[in-house]
Amino acid sequence: MTPPQRQRRSPGQPSAPLPASGPAKEGENRNPERLFVIGGDEAGERADIDLVTLIVARAEPPVSATPEQAAVLRLCVAPLSTAELSAYLSLPFSVLTVLLTDLLAKELVQARAPIVRQKVADRNLLEAVMHGLQKL
Repeated sequence: MTPPQRQRRSPGQPSAPLPASGPAKEGENRNPERLFVIGGDEAGERADIDLVTLIVARAEPPVSATPEQAAVLRLCVAPLSTAELSAYLSLPFSVLTVLLTDLLAKELVQARAPIVRQKVADRNLLEAVMHGLQKL
């Protein structure tokens, strides 16, 4: 095992950044101010959106759209869940919710509830299948 190597510095010299010990962890080397700029300082209401809400674009990105809004509109040509959007754009869900609320207010996107399948099958359908199998 080799001892760690130390570098001499003079008092007026700024310290050099330490070498990375491995891959950067999620959230490191990010500028938190950037998320504030994306989300804005609006304290208004947010749309009722959860992780499985499907988002569909209703229009092309306007010239006035921010880069993040334009990316959402380009990605949502086909329905995408908000969890997928958050992952594709590398944005926290709370920031994405603010973006989507703004896009919903401008009617550039549409939010749809996911299709929920019935837990119990329809009784008439089950009886029809049973009668069909009995006739075989």
